[in-house]
Amino acid sequence: MKIKMFISLFILTCLHPCYGHPSDIILWDHHVVPNSADIIQNEQLSKTGSITRVSTPRLHIYRPTYQQNHAAILVISGGGYAHEELGHEGTPTSKYLQKQGFTVFELVYRLPQEGWTSPLVPFQDGQRAMCIIRSQSKFYGYDSDKIGIIGFSAGGHLAGILSTTWKTPYYPPTDAIDTISSRPNFSILIYPVISMIPPLNHTHAYKSLLGIHSSLADQQALSVQLLVTPETPPTFIAHAKDDPVSSVKNSILLHQALDKNHVINQMILFPDGGHGWGLGKKGTTTTQWPALMMQWLKETKII
Repeated sequence: MKIKMFISLFILTCLHPCYGHPSDIILWDHHVVPNSADIIQNEQLSKTGSITRVSTPRLHIYRPTYQQNHAAILVISGGGYAHEELGHEGTPTSKYLQKQGFTVFELVYRLPQEGWTSPLVPFQDGQRAMCIIRSQSKFYGYDSDKIGIIGFSAGGHLAGILSTTWKTPYYPPTDAIDTISSRPNFSILIYPVISMIPPLNHTHAYKSLLGIHSSLADQQALSVQLLVTPETPPTFIAHAKDDPVSSVKNSILLHQALDKNHVINQMILFPDGGHGWGLGKKGTTTTQWPALMMQWLKETKII
């Protein structure tokens, strides 16, 4: 088992020749990518940093800039499960958290409508990422019990799924790393998509995962507010009341479910700001959320 774990970590930490990030971790050996259907596609990155056609899911690593706080965090960009807004959400947030002392892992994940044999490939990549991050805690010097997750919009849905269904394996184990818990120790959800149930099933995230027509059972299975248990990690939520894409009702439903299950949580609702504001929209109070998040993490003694 120890030999197998060492080999797995060696493979994971090798730089993939197709990518210039010197500290990428490739999530899967190409022989064991779940639901791959032998897909090889040319990854596309827009001028604004929006990425599509991901066939090599991976983690970009950001080591703490200053004094380490001995915590790690997985960062997940949104984009309706149709693209990933790394340039506007994931990368700026990763750099901010890096300066706060976190070891940061920015996730580049597969998208459900790009030829894979299951629409749940983002869940597989996210769950695998959490296992890998926990497996490397000693190597990078953070506490294995201080590993969090942050997601924006559809990335917030993915973060919510990973925070509530960590006992559900989304793929068959491929190596010893997959025996490690994927449970986040804390969860940060920024203007998240939460519910797939009418009347909140109008988002692109819903269409990407479930299509235009889906059963109530399938909608319920992917509605985060229905998956909350007392074991759900402490959660921080931020949303704008005038969000035209992911209704603020998503966050309110989740907040109510967390309260019902006695899960530590804080919900911040801003009067305006719309959707997709990343670290905050200039001229609105949404720019306050990073500081409010850090304050909450310290007050709850998570970090």
